[in-house]
Amino acid sequence: MAKHSAIVETRSISQFTMKVGITIPGLLFMLLSFSCQDTGPELPATPPPFKTPLGKVISRESASGKPLQQYLDARKAHEKDSTDVDLLIWYGRRMAYLGNYEDAIEIYTNGLRRFPDEARLYRHRGHRYISIREFDKAIADLEKASELIEGTTNETEPDGIPNAMNIPVSTLHGNIWYHLGLAHYLKGNYEEAYTAYLNCLRSSSNHDNLVSSTHWLYMIQRRQGNHVAADSLLLPITRELEIIENHSYHNLCLFYKGSIPEKTLLPDEGSSAASDAISYGLANWYLMEGKVDKGYELLNEMVEGENWTSFGYIAAESDLIRLNSSAQTATK
Repeated sequence: MAKHSAIVETRSISQFTMKVGITIPGLLFMLLSFSCQDTGPELPATPPPFKTPLGKVISRESASGKPLQQYLDARKAHEKDSTDVDLLIWYGRRMAYLGNYEDAIEIYTNGLRRFPDEARLYRHRGHRYISIREFDKAIADLEKASELIEGTTNETEPDGIPNAMNIPVSTLHGNIWYHLGLAHYLKGNYEEAYTAYLNCLRSSSNHDNLVSSTHWLYMIQRRQGNHVAADSLLLPITRELEIIENHSYHNLCLFYKGSIPEKTLLPDEGSSAASDAISYGLANWYLMEGKVDKGYELLNEMVEGENWTSFGYIAAESDLIRLNSSAQTATK
């Protein structure tokens, strides 16, 4: 019976191929071609939800559009030449821009096995440890990076997400010191943060670096109760500075100095990294001016937003954890 079925199937196939004018070998070739057809590049996995230290669960979306294509191009370039550290760094950066910070960290970690003295890998991995709130690891990486750049010539760092003028304003040395200062600040290590931001300030003379460094230096001095020293830091800040990117920090410094009113600070549009920087600077100023309720309210508003990897958001989150802890201790 089985033999009869096989004969019938063979005849059916033969009749079909004769009817459409295709030989059996030709049909087999077509089937093989379809089975081997390229299904496109493997897409990165959607990262799992992230739980913030305050317990908020953040969903992360699947990659799409231009960021996905840029990631695929960077991965392909790296796979073509895995000995090129620049291609490796871009592969990690493009992965991070998709919101998959953990896999970006893994890319940098694998890179450091091959390039153990590459300061840029420590710089970028340290940044992404900040993104996922692993501040001690960030500090270790960025301190290592600061040691590796000692005695080296500074260099402009290319932008992954260019500003409106497409002019990079940051440098390798500046970014290492900036992120190291931030990691210490988030831990409440204000002396270490101040030293790092001073080094950041000295790393480049461009005005964007001046206002971003001065903003954090001012806040640190205020937190340490050094109001006069904080105000002295604002002397070089004027309206006439040529700012390309860091307009939020520039406006905050002008506000601290009394050159512009508070009402001009906050934008009308929704949350962004720039508006979070403004909101955090203003919240910190409220706290230092004794307007604790207003500062606390603004910090809480920030962490209700969705921009969970902005430095302003992370700083607000860290402050709330400390404030809540202090309040609980005071009531015991």
